[in-house]
Amino acid sequence: MKTIFKLAIGTAAAVGAAGAAQAQVAGIATANPTIAIARSKAFTAASQQIATTYKPSMDQVDAKEKSRQGLIVQLDANKDGQVSDDEVQKAQAAKAPAIAQIQTLDREINGLTEPALKAQGFAIEAITQKYNDAMNKVIADRKIQIILTPESFIYAPDAVDVTPAITAELDRVLPSVSTAVPAGWNPTRQTVGLQQQIQQLAARAAQARAGAPAAPVKPAPKGR
Repeated sequence: MKTIFKLAIGTAAAVGAAGAAQAQVAGIATANPTIAIARSKAFTAASQQIATTYKPSMDQVDAKEKSRQGLIVQLDANKDGQVSDDEVQKAQAAKAPAIAQIQTLDREINGLTEPALKAQGFAIEAITQKYNDAMNKVIADRKIQIILTPESFIYAPDAVDVTPAITAELDRVLPSVSTAVPAGWNPTRQTVGLQQQIQQLAARAAQARAGAPAAPVKPAPKGR
């Protein structure tokens, strides 16, 4: 989880600021809300603030993840460098101490990362609340008749992508957001889905830099 969180912190930089030509074709346009939000100044600033605020906790997670990895190696019975489901099941059946220790570390890691992830979700939700207004402004300014997600197209020229324009509008109306989570606040289902998409986007960017194939980002669920 820590790794995913750190990847998400760098998403805006990873996906890059350069975008496709900001013009639609014959009144039809496409936009990717995940990328628009991940590239926004508000998300970038919030991510940097969260990384600073929760650095002590993240440092603890780093140490615990190293300990966890050492315990996982103990489960590799055939020493092939991988831990199979069969090896895990056998270790569980034998009540290997490493299993309980890993479970304890997982709970501790989840507890340490939860506040940072919640702060990130709070920032994402604040940006999301301005997304439709930003999109509608771009639609009106460019006289767009239809706007669809990129997945809806089999082929489309770069000129139909107005994602950068929506990001620019978000930057104009909402250059920053708070990362101070109010007591009792919980993210909506849509926010959780979008946060997962941003984490996937960050993972894809990291995989691309490493030359590995990456899975597509799925649309976020709607509603709470």
